Amino acid sequence: MRLHEYEADDIFEAAGIPVPRRGVAQTPEEAANIAADIAAPVVLKAQVLVGGRGKAGGVKFADSPQNAHIAAKSLFSNKIKGFTPQSLLVAQRADIVRECYLGVTVDGAAGMPVVIVSDAGGMSVEQAARTAPDRLTTCHVEPGNALSRNQALELFDRLGFPERERGPFADILTRLYSVFLDYDALIAEINPLAVCADSSLSAVDAVLEVDNSALFRLRGRVPNLTERIDNPLERRGRKIGVTYVDLDGDIGLISSGAGLGMATMDVLSAHLRPANFLETGGGITDELLYNAMDLVLSKPGIRAVLVTVYGGINPIHEGAKGIVRYIRDHDVRIPVVAKALGNRQEETWDILRSGGVHVVTDVATETAVAKLVKLLGRDSAPGRADR
Repeated sequence: MRLHEYEADDIFEAAGIPVPRRGVAQTPEEAANIAADIAAPVVLKAQVLVGGRGKAGGVKFADSPQNAHIAAKSLFSNKIKGFTPQSLLVAQRADIVRECYLGVTVDGAAGMPVVIVSDAGGMSVEQAARTAPDRLTTCHVEPGNALSRNQALELFDRLGFPERERGPFADILTRLYSVFLDYDALIAEINPLAVCADSSLSAVDAVLEVDNSALFRLRGRVPNLTERIDNPLERRGRKIGVTYVDLDGDIGLISSGAGLGMATMDVLSAHLRPANFLETGGGITDELLYNAMDLVLSKPGIRAVLVTVYGGINPIHEGAKGIVRYIRDHDVRIPVVAKALGNRQEETWDILRSGGVHVVTDVATETAVAKLVKLLGRDSAPGRADR
């Protein structure tokens, strides 16, 4: 999950990284008050979880509290890449002389973190790599290890930074790497790190994206992680404990793992249009599958549901009870096709069949999809699945 900039700022500041004086506003009046408190000029940034806010009109400048009020009113009333800001970061505007880029991310091919430094800040690192490769350098760090000061110093040495600057820059980079490790981040980035007119350094834009499995590390720092999800169905999915991604099709999908779910979507997409991606993970229960059915069928226009589950560590027979209970409680009248294999599969098949579910015992997902296509082709009008 990517954090808002003000949340990343707080974490960076706690780690000893210099960030501008700032405040968070939910109204134009609050923006004006913050601008007065920290002494304009200020920059106002829409807090939406998308990149390229500046080009999309999500960043404005103000030289007085009155102008901050006007700028905030404009930002709150406009969508930024389809998102309406609920809050603004109001920060002291830095007197920037030079900009640099510092970042840490995961190199999937190398299987370890990679540190990236460029003396061309402000642009995307991809753009820097494409148009100015000599202005960018990297180094890998063994998983679990800290970035040493010597490693950091060497990066700035390669780019020709003056010796007097290397120490302060290296200090910020090692602190940024510590944040990356401490929060199990996927990316930690300062773009740009500004060299100000008084020779001070300031992280004037902060990015932090944390692995979803490590969100517990943010407790107390980032409230309402679930509530920030805009799509109501995806928000419900997080609340009930499944991964749900809303799509534009009409065939509901429930799977017991991400890989299984994506593979099923690939097969399904050759014939029909998935309405969602949903994976339960390894904690299947009667209640979870009941709630998953309710979530999938909450979307208007669903014509059928395809369930693909594997019973390794998952008690799929318990999940089957939840599916059947939901079908009976809500008199489901669209086809439900299930491919359920693994631990206690025969018991699972019997339970599903008792609820009118079309059970496919073949290991090939193509067989389940073919069954679903046949059912929809035979009778496209709503009708309870055959027993």
